[in-house]
Amino acid sequence: MACQKLGSRADVFRKQGQEWYCTSGLPSDITVVVGEQSFHLHKFPLLSKSGLLERRIREKIDKGEDSWVIDLSDIPGGAKAFELAAKFCYGVKFEMTASNVVHLRCAADYLEMTEEMSEGNLIAQTENFLTQTVLRSWKDSVKALQTCDDVLDIAERLQIIKRCVDSIATRSCSDPDLFGWPVAQYGGPMQSPGGSLLWNGISMGARPRNSSPDWWYDDVSCLSLPLYKKLISAMEYRGISQEIIVGSLNHYAKRRLPGLNRRKSISDVSNCLSITSLTSIPSEDDQKYLLEEIDRLLPFQRGVTSCKLLFGLLRTAIFLKASPSCLSNLERRIGMQLDKASLEDLLIPNISESVETLYDVDCVQRIVDHFLAMDQETGGASPGLGEDGQILASPSLMPITMVAKLIDGYLAEVAPDENLKLPKFQSLAAAIPEYARPIDDGLYRAIDIYLKAHPYLSESDKEELCRVMDCQKLSLEACTHAAQNERLPLRVIVQVLFFEQLQLRSSIAECLMISEPLDGGVSRQLGGQPVSGEHHRSVAGWPLAARENQTLREGMDSMKQRVAELEKECTAMRQDIERLGRSRSAGKSRFPFALAAAKPQVCSTKDKDAAPETSATEGEDKVAVVKGGAGGEGAPQLKLRKHKMKLSTC
Repeated sequence: MACQKLGSRADVFRKQGQEWYCTSGLPSDITVVVGEQSFHLHKFPLLSKSGLLERRIREKIDKGEDSWVIDLSDIPGGAKAFELAAKFCYGVKFEMTASNVVHLRCAADYLEMTEEMSEGNLIAQTENFLTQTVLRSWKDSVKALQTCDDVLDIAERLQIIKRCVDSIATRSCSDPDLFGWPVAQYGGPMQSPGGSLLWNGISMGARPRNSSPDWWYDDVSCLSLPLYKKLISAMEYRGISQEIIVGSLNHYAKRRLPGLNRRKSISDVSNCLSITSLTSIPSEDDQKYLLEEIDRLLPFQRGVTSCKLLFGLLRTAIFLKASPSCLSNLERRIGMQLDKASLEDLLIPNISESVETLYDVDCVQRIVDHFLAMDQETGGASPGLGEDGQILASPSLMPITMVAKLIDGYLAEVAPDENLKLPKFQSLAAAIPEYARPIDDGLYRAIDIYLKAHPYLSESDKEELCRVMDCQKLSLEACTHAAQNERLPLRVIVQVLFFEQLQLRSSIAECLMISEPLDGGVSRQLGGQPVSGEHHRSVAGWPLAARENQTLREGMDSMKQRVAELEKECTAMRQDIERLGRSRSAGKSRFPFALAAAKPQVCSTKDKDAAPETSATEGEDKVAVVKGGAGGEGAPQLKLRKHKMKLSTC
């Protein structure tokens, strides 16, 4: 910290209890009272420097008063400032620093220690030290501004606060690595004007590390709220980014609001403990006032303030019972960017005595209403529709879709609360528009949890609750679970089964559709119904995956048909063998082949178009017929032999 030495004489002041005495050898002839302390001094040193004391002493002389006691209890800076001013009048050595220069400057102005009374008087000395030394240093400027709390009115009139604020704001907007002043003042190595590190004044050639934009947060957080507000206003006037302003407000609030430190890391907690050991925790009234002022300082802009900070301020405001306007502003700020929140942020504990729920569902309901109102104002709440009436995906739907997923998760968290009434749960679930949920699995899960935690609900209440869910937007897994869920009303289970069958039929119908080329002009008929050209265009525009899926399904269907035909033929063969065995039980040894040992083979569809058998085969068949004779067994043997040959050629 910079300092300036004034005076040349040795210290002649001695304190005994609350009494100050000047040990210059001469008896004191005037007593100055400042609060509870008394200064026994001499008239001449004071008359030569202070216009106020000269006028007071002259008034006593003119009135002929015998008492030479002058009361200066209202002097800025109190007894400490008057002690330094008195030492200056006597020429006693003392140091003027950034910690006492503001009080000394205000006391000099109060005592009227101008150049008209004496050349090089205290006003000129303090002004020169402020301008040439204090305001040129970041650390000294912050320290001087911090000491203005006790003399706000006079420091404001003398523009000391304005000059300190301007100095700090200018340096906070600049690059701290340009001149190296923050590194030198934080206990690090000194730097040259070019930025290289110095050791005993000799350049080491090394460059300092770059400082982050938040390097000044910790320094200015020691200021009182009135001075901090002036500093933030000056920074905004100079065009510093809103993100940096919000970061400083966040750091400042966490130092003075213990409720914001609930989720701090270990390093932040240790830092907070070191801070609270030096400063006492403010009262609840002071914390409430501070929180309301921070709410006014925060920029009302989407995405600038993090949801974590806003939810922390909201929880603290609810606990401190802040004003309704403060609570409403915080809820609106959160509603503007609800899509960036997390489920943990929404779990706001309920401290109201009138409501017995575990979490504050009403607060979340108001936040959702603010989000929906903002979304409608910005035009993001109306989905686009295609020519077939289906909802088209749009980037503007992404925020409300994320909010819908977030609210579904929140409903699942609060659903086990037995004190949560059905109207509140249903109102929050129905607040999200239908188009915001592409799938209702999350909502179904929340409803199922609520029904499990509230088994006393009537059948009509269950049906009323399930109306907020669209059974057509349930996935296959959710439909399977819902069809077997005994907690759901019977009507809902029937709807789930109906829509599941309807979706299955639609899927089969889509797989059977075969698109014709666009230039064909002839529409394929499916089930006797002609397919229009518009439908061909829509089918032709299917994605590649859908076409591949359709091809695979067609191949599977044809394979199933071939297997069914082979099964019919094998069944017929088995029946012929059994009939033949019953008619000629003694002639089994005449069959030179064993059908049981033959391995079944799947024939290709090309076998149907194969060429006719050779004449040799026909001759063998005729011989088999003749050998059958009158027994009537030639025809079955011929048919069996044909089946054998057909299987062998597969």
